[in-house]
Amino acid sequence: MTRSAGHSSDPARLSHAPERPARYTRLPPTGDSVVTTLQHTDLSDSVRQHYPWPGADHTLSSGHRLHYLDEGSGETLLMVHGNPTWSFYWRTLVHGLSSDYRCVVPDHVGCGLSDKPKEFRARLIDHIDNLVELIDHLDLQDITLVVHDWGGAIGFGAALKRPERFKRLVVFNTAVFIMPVPLSIRLSRMPLLGEPAVLGINAFLRIGMFRALVDRSRYKGGVAEGYRAPYNSWENRRAMLKFIRDIPLEDGHPTRETIQWLDDNVASLSHLPTTFIWGMQDFVFTGAFLDNWLGRFPEAEVHKLEDAGHFVVEDGHERIVPIVRDFLGRHAL
Repeated sequence: MTRSAGHSSDPARLSHAPERPARYTRLPPTGDSVVTTLQHTDLSDSVRQHYPWPGADHTLSSGHRLHYLDEGSGETLLMVHGNPTWSFYWRTLVHGLSSDYRCVVPDHVGCGLSDKPKEFRARLIDHIDNLVELIDHLDLQDITLVVHDWGGAIGFGAALKRPERFKRLVVFNTAVFIMPVPLSIRLSRMPLLGEPAVLGINAFLRIGMFRALVDRSRYKGGVAEGYRAPYNSWENRRAMLKFIRDIPLEDGHPTRETIQWLDDNVASLSHLPTTFIWGMQDFVFTGAFLDNWLGRFPEAEVHKLEDAGHFVVEDGHERIVPIVRDFLGRHAL
Protein backbone atom coordinates (compact mmCIF):
# COMPACT_ATOMS: atom_id res chain seq x y z
CA MET A 1 0.00 0.00 0.00
CA THR A 2 1.48 3.29 -1.04
CA ARG A 3 0.58 6.67 0.30
CA SER A 4 -2.83 7.73 -0.91
CA ALA A 5 -3.29 11.06 -2.59
CA GLY A 6 -5.11 13.90 -0.94
CA HIS A 7 -4.07 13.49 2.70
CA SER A 8 -5.84 16.08 4.79
CA SER A 9 -4.15 18.06 7.55
CA ASP A 10 -7.52 19.33 8.78
CA PRO A 11 -8.95 17.11 11.53
CA ALA A 12 -12.44 18.21 10.56
CA ARG A 13 -11.94 16.60 7.14
CA LEU A 14 -10.85 13.17 8.35
CA SER A 15 -12.47 10.26 6.62
CA HIS A 16 -14.86 8.35 8.85
CA ALA A 17 -13.14 6.07 11.33
CA PRO A 18 -13.89 2.38 10.78
CA GLU A 19 -16.25 0.73 13.21
CA ARG A 20 -15.77 -2.68 14.76
CA PRO A 21 -17.54 -5.12 12.41
CA ALA A 22 -20.62 -6.75 13.87
CA ARG A 23 -18.97 -10.17 13.79
CA TYR A 24 -16.26 -8.79 16.09
CA THR A 25 -18.62 -7.27 18.63
CA ARG A 26 -17.09 -7.95 22.03
CA LEU A 27 -19.08 -9.89 24.57
CA PRO A 28 -18.57 -10.00 28.34
CA PRO A 29 -16.27 -12.90 29.25
CA THR A 30 -17.87 -16.07 30.52
CA GLY A 31 -16.72 -18.02 33.53
CA ASP A 32 -13.76 -19.86 32.04
CA SER A 33 -12.82 -17.43 29.25
CA VAL A 34 -9.80 -15.91 31.01
CA VAL A 35 -6.82 -18.24 30.91
CA THR A 36 -4.59 -16.28 33.26
CA THR A 37 -4.57 -13.12 35.27
CA LEU A 38 -0.88 -12.60 35.92
CA GLN A 39 -0.20 -10.16 38.74
CA HIS A 40 2.84 -8.06 39.49
CA THR A 41 3.42 -10.18 42.58
CA ASP A 42 3.75 -13.26 40.33
CA LEU A 43 6.86 -11.79 38.70
CA SER A 44 10.21 -12.88 40.06
CA ASP A 45 12.35 -10.59 42.17
CA SER A 46 14.82 -10.23 39.29
CA VAL A 47 12.05 -9.00 36.97
CA ARG A 48 10.58 -6.65 39.58
CA GLN A 49 13.99 -5.04 40.01
CA HIS A 50 13.56 -3.76 36.44
CA TYR A 51 9.79 -3.33 36.64
CA PRO A 52 8.92 -2.34 40.23
CA TRP A 53 5.45 -0.86 39.59
CA PRO A 54 2.26 -2.85 40.36
CA GLY A 55 0.21 -0.62 38.10
CA ALA A 56 -3.57 -0.39 37.98
CA ASP A 57 -6.47 -2.03 36.14
CA HIS A 58 -9.37 -0.76 34.08
CA THR A 59 -12.33 -2.97 33.18
CA LEU A 60 -13.15 -2.45 29.52
CA SER A 61 -16.63 -2.50 28.03
CA SER A 62 -15.77 -6.03 26.87
CA GLY A 63 -15.52 -7.07 30.52
CA HIS A 64 -11.80 -7.74 30.16
CA ARG A 65 -9.24 -6.23 32.52
CA LEU A 66 -6.70 -3.85 30.97
CA HIS A 67 -3.55 -3.38 33.07
CA TYR A 68 -1.59 -0.14 32.84
CA LEU A 69 1.14 1.80 34.60
CA ASP A 70 0.42 5.33 35.78
CA GLU A 71 3.67 6.68 37.20
CA GLY A 72 4.82 10.21 37.92
CA SER A 73 3.02 13.50 37.51
CA GLY A 74 3.07 16.37 35.04
CA GLU A 75 2.47 16.31 31.29
CA THR A 76 1.17 12.93 30.10
CA LEU A 77 3.31 10.53 28.09
CA LEU A 78 1.18 7.69 26.69
CA MET A 79 3.48 4.81 25.73
CA VAL A 80 1.99 2.10 23.51
CA HIS A 81 3.82 -1.20 23.00
CA GLY A 82 3.80 -3.66 20.11
CA ASN A 83 4.22 -7.41 19.57
CA PRO A 84 5.66 -9.56 21.17
CA THR A 85 6.33 -7.14 24.05
CA TRP A 86 4.32 -5.53 26.84
CA SER A 87 4.65 -2.45 29.06
CA PHE A 88 7.97 -3.91 30.26
CA TYR A 89 9.46 -2.66 26.98
CA TRP A 90 9.00 0.96 28.13
CA ARG A 91 10.44 0.47 31.65
CA THR A 92 13.68 2.40 30.96
CA LEU A 93 11.70 5.41 29.72
CA VAL A 94 9.43 5.24 32.77
CA HIS A 95 12.50 5.12 35.03
CA GLY A 96 14.08 8.01 33.14
CA LEU A 97 11.07 10.30 32.68
CA SER A 98 8.54 9.73 35.46
CA SER A 99 10.36 12.11 37.80
CA ASP A 100 9.00 14.97 35.66
CA TYR A 101 6.22 13.47 33.54
CA ARG A 102 3.17 11.28 33.99
CA CYS A 103 3.84 7.98 32.24
CA VAL A 104 0.73 5.99 31.30
CA VAL A 105 1.69 2.62 29.83
CA PRO A 106 -1.02 0.04 29.02
CA ASP A 107 -0.76 -3.65 28.26
CA HIS A 108 -2.99 -4.67 25.37
CA VAL A 109 -5.60 -7.35 26.07
CA GLY A 110 -3.81 -10.69 25.78
CA CYS A 111 -0.45 -9.12 26.66
CA GLY A 112 1.60 -8.42 29.76
CA LEU A 113 -0.43 -8.21 32.95
CA SER A 114 -3.78 -7.68 31.22
CA ASP A 115 -6.33 -10.48 30.89
CA LYS A 116 -5.46 -13.26 28.47
CA PRO A 117 -8.83 -14.63 27.37
CA LYS A 118 -9.21 -17.93 25.56
CA GLU A 119 -11.51 -16.30 23.04
CA PHE A 120 -11.26 -12.60 22.33
CA ARG A 121 -11.45 -10.23 19.39
CA ALA A 122 -8.03 -8.80 18.69
CA ARG A 123 -8.22 -6.92 15.43
CA LEU A 124 -6.41 -3.60 15.19
CA ILE A 125 -9.68 -1.72 15.59
CA ASP A 126 -10.35 -3.54 18.88
CA HIS A 127 -6.99 -2.50 20.33
CA ILE A 128 -7.56 1.08 19.14
CA ASP A 129 -10.96 1.18 20.82
CA ASN A 130 -9.53 -0.31 24.03
CA LEU A 131 -6.91 2.44 24.14
CA VAL A 132 -9.55 5.11 23.51
CA GLU A 133 -11.55 3.66 26.40
CA LEU A 134 -8.54 4.02 28.70
CA ILE A 135 -7.86 7.58 27.51
CA ASP A 136 -11.47 8.54 28.19
CA HIS A 137 -11.55 6.72 31.54
CA LEU A 138 -8.45 8.56 32.76
CA ASP A 139 -9.53 11.76 30.98
CA LEU A 140 -6.03 12.19 29.58
CA GLN A 141 -5.37 15.62 28.07
CA ASP A 142 -2.40 17.21 26.28
CA ILE A 143 -0.99 13.77 25.51
CA THR A 144 2.44 13.08 24.11
CA LEU A 145 2.04 9.83 22.18
CA VAL A 146 5.03 7.47 22.36
CA VAL A 147 4.75 4.43 20.09
CA HIS A 148 6.63 1.42 18.78
CA ASP A 149 5.79 -1.49 16.45
CA TRP A 150 2.02 -2.32 16.57
CA GLY A 151 1.74 0.47 19.12
CA GLY A 152 2.09 2.89 16.21
CA ALA A 153 -1.07 1.76 14.43
CA ILE A 154 -2.93 1.46 17.75
CA GLY A 155 -1.70 4.78 19.14
CA PHE A 156 -2.20 6.78 15.95
CA GLY A 157 -5.65 5.23 15.62
CA ALA A 158 -6.53 6.52 19.08
CA ALA A 159 -5.06 9.94 18.22
CA LEU A 160 -7.22 10.15 15.09
CA LYS A 161 -10.30 9.28 17.13
CA ARG A 162 -9.45 11.82 19.87
CA PRO A 163 -7.27 14.42 18.06
CA GLU A 164 -8.11 17.20 20.51
CA ARG A 165 -6.34 15.30 23.29
CA PHE A 166 -2.92 14.91 21.59
CA LYS A 167 -0.15 17.52 21.49
CA ARG A 168 3.17 15.82 20.61
CA LEU A 169 4.40 12.63 18.94
CA VAL A 170 7.44 10.46 19.70
CA VAL A 171 7.68 7.71 17.12
CA PHE A 172 9.93 4.65 17.22
CA ASN A 173 10.15 1.97 14.52
CA THR A 174 6.57 1.40 13.37
CA ALA A 175 4.15 1.85 10.46
CA VAL A 176 0.52 2.66 9.75
CA PHE A 177 0.75 1.62 6.10
CA ILE A 178 1.58 -1.59 4.25
CA MET A 179 5.09 -2.18 2.95
CA PRO A 180 6.99 -5.45 2.38
CA VAL A 181 6.97 -7.82 5.37
CA PRO A 182 9.89 -10.18 6.11
CA LEU A 183 9.48 -13.80 5.05
CA SER A 184 9.91 -15.02 8.63
CA ILE A 185 6.83 -13.05 9.73
CA ARG A 186 4.81 -14.17 6.72
CA LEU A 187 5.66 -17.80 7.50
CA SER A 188 4.57 -17.29 11.12
CA ARG A 189 1.07 -16.46 9.86
CA MET A 190 0.63 -19.89 8.24
CA PRO A 191 -1.73 -22.24 10.14
CA LEU A 192 0.50 -25.32 10.02
CA LEU A 193 3.54 -23.37 11.16
CA GLY A 194 2.18 -20.54 13.29
CA GLU A 195 0.59 -22.58 16.05
CA PRO A 196 3.54 -24.87 16.85
CA ALA A 197 6.18 -22.17 16.31
CA VAL A 198 4.53 -19.16 17.96
CA LEU A 199 2.29 -20.85 20.51
CA GLY A 200 4.26 -24.02 21.10
CA ILE A 201 7.95 -23.17 21.36
CA ASN A 202 7.64 -19.38 21.66
CA ALA A 203 9.74 -18.94 18.52
CA PHE A 204 8.39 -15.51 17.66
CA LEU A 205 9.67 -14.05 20.92
CA ARG A 206 12.85 -16.12 21.18
CA ILE A 207 14.01 -15.64 17.60
CA GLY A 208 12.54 -12.16 17.43
CA MET A 209 14.56 -10.93 20.39
CA PHE A 210 17.71 -12.40 18.87
CA ARG A 211 17.12 -10.62 15.56
CA ALA A 212 15.63 -7.42 16.98
CA LEU A 213 18.56 -6.50 19.24
CA VAL A 214 21.97 -5.38 18.05
CA ASP A 215 23.51 -5.59 21.52
CA ARG A 216 22.30 -9.05 22.51
CA SER A 217 24.17 -8.88 25.80
CA ARG A 218 21.28 -6.72 27.05
CA TYR A 219 18.89 -9.65 26.75
CA LYS A 220 19.84 -11.61 29.84
CA GLY A 221 18.90 -12.14 33.47
CA GLY A 222 15.87 -10.22 34.66
CA VAL A 223 15.49 -8.45 31.32
CA ALA A 224 15.16 -11.67 29.32
CA GLU A 225 12.95 -13.17 31.99
CA GLY A 226 10.79 -10.04 32.02
CA TYR A 227 10.01 -10.26 28.31
CA ARG A 228 9.15 -13.96 28.60
CA ALA A 229 7.22 -13.90 31.89
CA PRO A 230 3.70 -13.12 30.57
CA TYR A 231 4.09 -15.54 27.66
CA ASN A 232 5.00 -18.74 29.48
CA SER A 233 2.52 -21.16 27.89
CA TRP A 234 0.70 -22.00 24.67
CA GLU A 235 -2.47 -20.34 25.95
CA ASN A 236 -0.69 -17.18 27.08
CA ARG A 237 0.84 -16.59 23.64
CA ARG A 238 -2.43 -16.35 21.74
CA ALA A 239 -2.19 -12.56 21.39
CA MET A 240 1.19 -12.90 19.67
CA LEU A 241 -0.31 -15.04 16.93
CA LYS A 242 -3.40 -12.86 16.67
CA PHE A 243 -1.21 -9.79 16.07
CA ILE A 244 0.80 -11.62 13.41
CA ARG A 245 -2.33 -12.77 11.60
CA ASP A 246 -3.84 -9.31 11.81
CA ILE A 247 -1.19 -7.92 9.45
CA PRO A 248 -3.50 -7.18 6.50
CA LEU A 249 -1.42 -8.57 3.65
CA GLU A 250 -4.31 -10.11 1.71
CA ASP A 251 -6.98 -8.27 -0.24
CA GLY A 252 -10.16 -8.43 1.77
CA HIS A 253 -8.40 -8.91 5.12
CA PRO A 254 -10.66 -7.55 7.90
CA THR A 255 -8.01 -5.04 9.02
CA ARG A 256 -7.39 -3.60 5.54
CA GLU A 257 -10.11 -1.00 6.10
CA THR A 258 -8.51 0.18 9.34
CA ILE A 259 -5.03 0.42 7.83
CA GLN A 260 -6.43 2.32 4.85
CA TRP A 261 -8.13 4.76 7.22
CA LEU A 262 -4.84 5.29 9.06
CA ASP A 263 -2.93 5.61 5.80
CA ASP A 264 -5.41 8.18 4.49
CA ASN A 265 -5.57 10.30 7.64
CA VAL A 266 -2.36 10.06 9.64
CA ALA A 267 -0.89 13.15 7.93
CA SER A 268 -3.63 15.20 9.59
CA LEU A 269 -1.49 14.94 12.74
CA SER A 270 1.64 16.32 11.05
CA HIS A 271 1.07 19.77 12.56
CA LEU A 272 1.98 18.35 15.97
CA PRO A 273 5.62 18.54 17.13
CA THR A 274 7.04 15.15 16.14
CA THR A 275 10.29 13.30 16.54
CA PHE A 276 11.23 10.01 14.91
CA ILE A 277 13.82 7.91 16.77
CA TRP A 278 14.74 5.05 14.48
CA GLY A 279 16.83 1.93 14.94
CA MET A 280 18.51 1.71 11.54
CA GLN A 281 19.35 -1.99 11.83
CA ASP A 282 15.70 -2.98 12.10
CA PHE A 283 14.99 -6.03 9.91
CA VAL A 284 11.25 -5.23 9.89
CA PHE A 285 10.80 -1.44 9.83
CA THR A 286 13.77 -0.55 7.67
CA GLY A 287 14.94 2.89 6.66
CA ALA A 288 12.44 2.76 3.79
CA PHE A 289 9.63 2.92 6.36
CA LEU A 290 11.21 5.99 7.93
CA ASP A 291 11.38 7.64 4.49
CA ASN A 292 7.70 6.90 3.98
CA TRP A 293 6.90 8.54 7.33
CA LEU A 294 8.92 11.63 6.47
CA GLY A 295 6.90 12.07 3.31
CA ARG A 296 3.90 12.55 5.58
CA PHE A 297 5.67 14.43 8.40
CA PRO A 298 8.22 16.59 6.51
CA GLU A 299 8.78 18.95 9.45
CA ALA A 300 9.53 16.19 11.96
CA GLU A 301 12.81 15.85 13.80
CA VAL A 302 14.76 12.68 13.05
CA HIS A 303 17.26 10.75 15.16
CA LYS A 304 18.82 7.76 13.40
CA LEU A 305 20.47 5.27 15.75
CA GLU A 306 22.80 3.41 13.42
CA ASP A 307 23.69 0.77 16.00
CA ALA A 308 20.15 -0.05 17.15
CA GLY A 309 17.70 -2.62 15.84
CA HIS A 310 13.96 -3.14 15.97
CA PHE A 311 13.87 -3.00 19.76
CA VAL A 312 15.45 0.41 19.55
CA VAL A 313 14.60 1.43 23.13
CA GLU A 314 16.29 -1.70 24.46
CA ASP A 315 19.38 -1.06 22.37
CA GLY A 316 19.64 2.67 22.98
CA HIS A 317 17.71 3.88 26.02
CA GLU A 318 20.75 5.64 27.48
CA ARG A 319 20.73 7.97 24.47
CA ILE A 320 16.97 7.99 23.97
CA VAL A 321 15.94 9.37 27.37
CA PRO A 322 18.00 12.58 26.86
CA ILE A 323 16.68 12.90 23.29
CA VAL A 324 13.09 12.67 24.49
CA ARG A 325 13.70 15.07 27.39
CA ASP A 326 15.25 17.61 25.03
CA PHE A 327 12.37 17.28 22.55
CA LEU A 328 9.73 17.72 25.27
CA GLY A 329 11.57 20.71 26.72
CA ARG A 330 11.83 22.50 23.38
CA HIS A 331 8.16 21.91 22.64
CA ALA A 332 6.66 22.84 25.97
CA LEU A 333 2.88 22.76 26.25
